[in-house]
Amino acid sequence: MKTQQLDLLEQQVKNSISEGDIIFISIDSFLYRQVAKGTGSWTSHVGFIVKENDEWFVMESAVPTVTRCRLRKFLARTTNNEVSIMRVKDGLTADQVSRLKKAAQPRMGKLYHLGFKFDSKRQFCSKFVYLTFKEALGVEIGKVQTLEALLEENPQASVNFWRCWYFGLIPWQRKTITPASQLVDPQLRTVFATR
Repeated sequence: MKTQQLDLLEQQVKNSISEGDIIFISIDSFLYRQVAKGTGSWTSHVGFIVKENDEWFVMESAVPTVTRCRLRKFLARTTNNEVSIMRVKDGLTADQVSRLKKAAQPRMGKLYHLGFKFDSKRQFCSKFVYLTFKEALGVEIGKVQTLEALLEENPQASVNFWRCWYFGLIPWQRKTITPASQLVDPQLRTVFATR
């Protein structure tokens, strides 16, 4: 992304956000494009926004671990300026934001699960957001479902890709959760979107 475009996007985002907002982007890599295609959505990555020492960050589970990323660096990874920022409908209090940060801390540094297995000690982006919000606020963002149900709902998904990804055998009953299911969760409202 060109510096001027990134400057403008970063400023627009900063003018819209609050701590605890959930941010969705689209990463231009083969795996992430397949994630988006397989879920019938444009988005392939998600995290949530925090502010520390007057600077904005995104808490995210990315390869290889759960980390805290500067907002600008996070935005620079999106394709075609594609960003959506969602907020829990009633907004979050300072106490709720504090609980969210506290719930994220034990997950920092946890390894990424490239097989997107929900029932694992490892994390992936949408699972990290789901578990952190559930633990801190009792709010379940998105839909946990089996790979079988996910692929049945999305006939445009490349089953051949996922068969290769899972070394020939798709674990159909494996539970997972997607950024796409979180983007459309009715508990959230849009505060900023370029799409």
